[in-house]
Amino acid sequence: MIIGILDSGIGGKTVLKEIKKLLPDEEFVYFADYENCPYGTKSLDELKKIVSSGVEYLLSKGAKIIVLACNTATTQTVNFLRERYPTVPFVGTEPAIKKACSESSDAAKILLLVTEGTARAERTRELIDSNKKPEQKVEVVACPGLAKAIEDGDDAKIEVVLSEIEIAEKFETVVLGCTHYPIIRDKIQRKFPAAKLIDGSEGVAKEVLRVYQEINS
Repeated sequence: MIIGILDSGIGGKTVLKEIKKLLPDEEFVYFADYENCPYGTKSLDELKKIVSSGVEYLLSKGAKIIVLACNTATTQTVNFLRERYPTVPFVGTEPAIKKACSESSDAAKILLLVTEGTARAERTRELIDSNKKPEQKVEVVACPGLAKAIEDGDDAKIEVVLSEIEIAEKFETVVLGCTHYPIIRDKIQRKFPAAKLIDGSEGVAKEVLRVYQEINS
């Protein structure tokens, strides 16, 4: 079975790596939309057109499951895509807020690092409201330019963007809410040395496996 992976660039490879652990013998088609990277700065209408184009490409290559390996694309367009392509199984990548809230203490302070697009997505707020324990605090911080700097391998720019995240509070957990961010996990860990870092790649892989098994049952 061909599984399609869509992202604005290299970030989705962090998701692909986890999927391959569970489905090592399957065929993958990876669509890296370098022309429109980063997605986080795009309007909703732009993003719908861009992502739809990527989906059409993956379908033309025979993809039977399409993975949106991008938090911005998922939180803003996955419902639209499911309506537009009702017979296509989509697996999205959302900020791992559920995991962060469940694994953190009842009074934890949780930091969510995301793109601008994910920060303004209604779905992001829904995830927080539905998973946050009463005493937990979840702070959402957009990191303009970080995904693009990672995409470009611009270490100097990466350090500048991270230095601009000025937060006085100490956080128990930091959610890497963009698939590009795990690529610089070590740099983010140095920024928040006492925090546990969480991303959603493993959870996405498990969902892809579930959908795969359902199709083949």
